[in-house]
Amino acid sequence: MDIKTNVEKRVQWIKDILASSGARGIVYGNSGGKDCTLTGALCRMATENVLGVIMPCQSSSNYGSDRDDALAAGEKFGIAQIEVDLTAVKESLVAALGGELAPEGAPDGAERSALININPRLRMTTLYALAQARGYLVAGTGNLCEATVGYFTKWGDGAYDFNPIADLTVPEIYDILRYLGAPEHIIDKAPSAGLYQGQTDETELGVTYADIHAYLRGGELGESMRGRIADMESRTAHKRALPRCYPH
Repeated sequence: MDIKTNVEKRVQWIKDILASSGARGIVYGNSGGKDCTLTGALCRMATENVLGVIMPCQSSSNYGSDRDDALAAGEKFGIAQIEVDLTAVKESLVAALGGELAPEGAPDGAERSALININPRLRMTTLYALAQARGYLVAGTGNLCEATVGYFTKWGDGAYDFNPIADLTVPEIYDILRYLGAPEHIIDKAPSAGLYQGQTDETELGVTYADIHAYLRGGELGESMRGRIADMESRTAHKRALPRCYPH
């Protein structure tokens, strides 16, 4: 991959989107991770009007290393950052729901998944409120590896106006971050959605991003792992499709 040309094309693509939409700028969620760091950097290369939003929500890492890394990324690429603490919002919503998240006969693990997925949905609600108030677009921060195995929340981090890194695998994102001079501690840390304390992507998925990269790019991969990833891709196809509407 010719990284210089690749970056230039992505930046021009963002500029074209802004011009055609009439939007005044871009807002994105900044968790201090690899994906949002690259999204923010590319957007900042396209326009001065970029706002990163740090949105802690219950996990203690959100208030520590995640925030520190988010601020470091913002400083490195000259992107303004604000913080919106969503912990009390989630607590109020869960209290309002009462016991409805654990109805009789619910599948095992359903309540935990429902609770965890509230976080990214609240974050996307926040981003769209801020974007609409400013006449901005919301940039997505999900990569191709995550999309392939369905590792994102429907109507949470899976919602956005455009996504400049959606076609990139995790190793490719690291290559571009190094080219752009992103902070090393962001590149070196274990990928995590920051949904709860100690959470890491690869542990939760049960496969590595290197394996998914090999699956997508034709690299060497055992048949057992290839089958496992293919099954994950198949089971989560609904998350990558538009909502079904009654035909007319």
